[in-house]
Amino acid sequence: QLQLVESVGGLVQPVGSLRLSCAGSGFSLNYYTIAWFRQAPGKEREGIVCINSGASSTYYVDSVKGRFTVSRDNAKNTVYLQMNSLKPSDTAVYYCAAGCGVRSTVVPERYNDWGQGTQVTVSS
Repeated sequence: QLQLVESVGGLVQPVGSLRLSCAGSGFSLNYYTIAWFRQAPGKEREGIVCINSGASSTYYVDSVKGRFTVSRDNAKNTVYLQMNSLKPSDTAVYYCAAGCGVRSTVVPERYNDWGQGTQVTVSS
């Protein structure tokens, strides 16, 4: 099983920004599509973005499009999620996940390996 390590989230004020990272531990992320998911209290896990192994293709759900940006630095074995213009509705536990050969989809079943999750709270 691949190990994905997410950075610590935190408390951010509305319209603020936060960057999360997802690093591969003991393996290379370079061959995997990486997606970010989030789960708010009482809600199902929601896929929000993904980036393919070569960073040539990204996918965003409408709720984060224009505010969130996913990128990767394969030399650092890390994928980033830059979150801008944060809203209270973005409050959730955020997870990164790795999938082999996945294309432009954030369906959870397509991703086999998951990070431990990190809490992001947007509140004044």
